[in-house]
Amino acid sequence: MQIEHIGIAVKDLEASNALFEKLLGEGPYKQETVEAEGVITSFFRVGESKVELLQATREDSPIAKFLQRSKEGMHHIAFAVEDIYAEMERLRKEGFTLLSEQPKRGADNKLVVFLHPASANGVLVELCQEIKSSEEDV
Repeated sequence: MQIEHIGIAVKDLEASNALFEKLLGEGPYKQETVEAEGVITSFFRVGESKVELLQATREDSPIAKFLQRSKEGMHHIAFAVEDIYAEMERLRKEGFTLLSEQPKRGADNKLVVFLHPASANGVLVELCQEIKSSEEDV
């Protein structure tokens, strides 16, 4: 397992893209809308990992709700896994609470599932696995 990305909730993606471009010395390599989650994302490469900026596209999205409770800032940490289903089962057995029974299609060609922050010291943890051609229908 390795850190895949750190997700940061932002109010203004355009302004935040400019800020992180100055900070990291490069612009985002990808911007993508995930309609099912009500979010638009930008990804920056940082060595072997990434930073994902997330802006809500609707008021009922998880990012909009996060920003209503908190200020802009770290939203989640994502770990890359080889077999998301096996990791989900392993973590359930270890006592972690998953926020969904099945992984969903996320940004950047990934299957994703989140662990409830209450079971991870208050941190929202995302597991993500690269979607292979045999999983395209998920």
